[in-house]
Amino acid sequence: MSEPTSPAPEAPTRAPRPVARRLAVAAVLAIVVAGIDQLSKAIALAELSTTERIPLLGDLLGLQLAFNAGTVMSLGSGSTWVFTIVSSAAAVAIPIAIVRMRSRLARAGLAIVWGGAVGNLIDRLFAPPGFGVGRVTDMLAYGDLFIGNLADVALGVGAVLLVVGLIRRRDA
Repeated sequence: MSEPTSPAPEAPTRAPRPVARRLAVAAVLAIVVAGIDQLSKAIALAELSTTERIPLLGDLLGLQLAFNAGTVMSLGSGSTWVFTIVSSAAAVAIPIAIVRMRSRLARAGLAIVWGGAVGNLIDRLFAPPGFGVGRVTDMLAYGDLFIGNLADVALGVGAVLLVVGLIRRRDA
């Protein structure tokens, strides 16, 4: 009679490598940011007007549809293709920087910047007038200064978090 055999021991499961985990978390955050940005732009295209402003905070902040071929305040509007190239390069370079960073706050900030850059890159690639020269959809009117979008907000917030994270890490 043969003795019952015990089941084979299970192979130990390995925890995800820190680099893979960092990149995965950052990618999810960037995708959420870009997704919210694109959803807000779709709603703006469906609901807002280029001629009428909806006040949110009096004259300080409102909603108004605009299309921007340049950057903030329409700077460089004749060089949309340059911004497309720079945004494309950033979309590739940012993940490389993220996996090398030690500060969680700095990684989160850079992931938010990544999402904002991708949000505006999607417009530059696929919005009219054509591939690579599309106009970015804007809807957040800051008084009479300029009209931006949630990707722009993400770029600003992410940059602040990145700087704070880097400063805190250096001081630690």
